[in-house]
Amino acid sequence: MEMRRETVETVGVVVEQRWVAWPVYWSSVWVGALASLALAIIFGLVSTALGAHQLGTAGQIAKWNEVGRRSVIFSVFGAFLAGALGGWAAGKVAGIRRSEPAMLHGAITWLVAMPLLILLLGLGAGNAFGGWYGGLVGSPAWAAVANTPPDPNAAIVARNTALAAVTVVLLGLAGSVVGGWLASGEPMTFTHYRTRDAMAHRPR
Repeated sequence: MEMRRETVETVGVVVEQRWVAWPVYWSSVWVGALASLALAIIFGLVSTALGAHQLGTAGQIAKWNEVGRRSVIFSVFGAFLAGALGGWAAGKVAGIRRSEPAMLHGAITWLVAMPLLILLLGLGAGNAFGGWYGGLVGSPAWAAVANTPPDPNAAIVARNTALAAVTVVLLGLAGSVVGGWLASGEPMTFTHYRTRDAMAHRPR
């Protein structure tokens, strides 16, 4: 973190402004984003190979009680762990020892990975990531094809597909922040910042 000072004169009164800058290490962010995507692809391919995810129209979610337990496990934990790996890699490569900037780098890693993920899905790599990412791209499920009778469950499928996509995306964000926090090496408690400076200056 970089401390900066600025002197501003307003109406004859000199006011000193002070703030803390958190620089962003973009090389570590890109490494984390690529690591996150790589693990997401691995989870998607393994889950498809084991039959946890179905592809095509068979994989559409019309009713949540019809979704297999293995599909939920692979999607939930896969998205969280992929994000956690990305945040952890970004924090470690940058060598950040404070939890706050490390968590920030984890979140930025997620931001960089999102357009890359959407690009890959748009190019047809949806099967590699599993079925729950399908709501991020593609034609709306309710868009009827010419000379094809409308599907009465199309609106329900579209809603459930969007909900599944939102779930894995937000889990990836949470995993990225937790991974960055873990990379900093600081205790994962919400009150550590209160005693951090005192512990650093404590005689050994």
